[in-house]
Amino acid sequence: MHKQSMKHALSLAVLVMMAFQAWAQTAFPVRALRIVVPTTPGSGSDVTARYFGEQMAAALGVGVVIENRPGGNGIIAAMAVKQAPADGYTLFLGTNTHLAVNPIVIKDLPYDPVKDFKPITGLARGMMIFVGNPQSKIGNLADLVKASKAQPQGLSVGTYTAGFHLSAAWFANEASIPFVNVSYKGAPEVFLGLMAGQLEWGVSDLIAAMPQVKAGKLRALAVSGEARHPDYPDIPTFKELGFPNYVNYTWTTLYVRSETPEPATQKLVETLQKIMASQTTKDYIRSIGSDPLNLQANDMRQFQRTETERFKRIADGAGIRPQ
Repeated sequence: MHKQSMKHALSLAVLVMMAFQAWAQTAFPVRALRIVVPTTPGSGSDVTARYFGEQMAAALGVGVVIENRPGGNGIIAAMAVKQAPADGYTLFLGTNTHLAVNPIVIKDLPYDPVKDFKPITGLARGMMIFVGNPQSKIGNLADLVKASKAQPQGLSVGTYTAGFHLSAAWFANEASIPFVNVSYKGAPEVFLGLMAGQLEWGVSDLIAAMPQVKAGKLRALAVSGEARHPDYPDIPTFKELGFPNYVNYTWTTLYVRSETPEPATQKLVETLQKIMASQTTKDYIRSIGSDPLNLQANDMRQFQRTETERFKRIADGAGIRPQ
């Protein structure tokens, strides 16, 4: 009788545990989510994460915490997500740098962008911009090329991701100029370096740079789109300035650990798709100078693979090897 009671108790415990797990998956989320951002506050990625965090909090009825983990070309942030529980509560705000560039330029990368993470949805894409100090003699892109060629080692350029470093190297290869890369943790540090005269030029996403350009603290040299940005028609593109191949966009997306249970993943996918489809979100993305990148999970993964191949060709052409 005692053994039979024990069996019933164990069976009941197993059923309770299974019921709890099923409830937890169905009820997801039941506590706050965390979006890990690989750059400092004020960067384009940070601005994007905060908007979507607010929208997700409203849609899901739980808090969404934005956690900035800058440094290491995004490795610190990526590893924070990789080492977190695979339960859907920790998301990675990844960009082209962390998901398509790092595997090409960083030797022994401690995470695999394809195996370790799976996409929820694409969010936005935006042009890059080259900026300078308005007090310097470099008034345009032609001045930058001329001044760079006059210096044996080239001029100092500030970047804050491996993607922007690669973009600077790509331009240097196209223009046949030397350059000295100075790496920072975030856009604000690059801008301060430019304003202090410690750098001659900088590479940034448009979202982060335009407030400084509008305030007259930075000088816009060129943007990397197919055409001029409709909100900033006075800033020329690289294409029209003699570099027809130089077209490039940064992009942001949300990923979770690849082992995240499907019910939690689907809840996040469905929520983000509704947010992306709203006119409020479309208007917001355009208001910060970007375009919606509404790619669902499978399409986002294919886009990531295509971008990785593209950046590999750029790196090979610029002579960039993993370091």
